[in-house]
Formats: sequence, C-alpha cells, structure tokens
Amino acid sequence: MKEEQRIVALDPYEEGAVITALNDMRNKELEDKKATDFVDDLLLKILHAPQRKARVRDEAR
Repeated sequence: MKEEQRIVALDPYEEGAVITALNDMRNKELEDKKATDFVDDLLLKILHAPQRKARVRDEAR
C-alpha cells in the first residue's frame, strides 16, 4: 500500500516559524531527557526539502 504524502508550500517566514517550533520542541525533549529522533527527522526533512520558485501571474494584462 502506498504511503500518503502531503506537499505544503511555505514562504520563508512560515518555514522559519516551523523550524523554530521544531527546534523548541527538540530542546524541551532534551531537557526532559526524552528521545528526539522524530523531531530530528522532521527538522532534516524541512531543512533539506527541495525549493521551487513560485509562479507570479501578471495581473496587468
């Protein structure tokens, strides 16, 4: 059975917010001496996700 995937388009500010939130979550897990594997994997996925230039429509036409 195929695994379902979701694609989310983020602007630079949203990407920064996601990275900050995941890093804060990772730091909290480290303070509580819990495993951070799942957060580490998500951070790496976000940091290494391919970038695509957005198409900008010219509304003046």
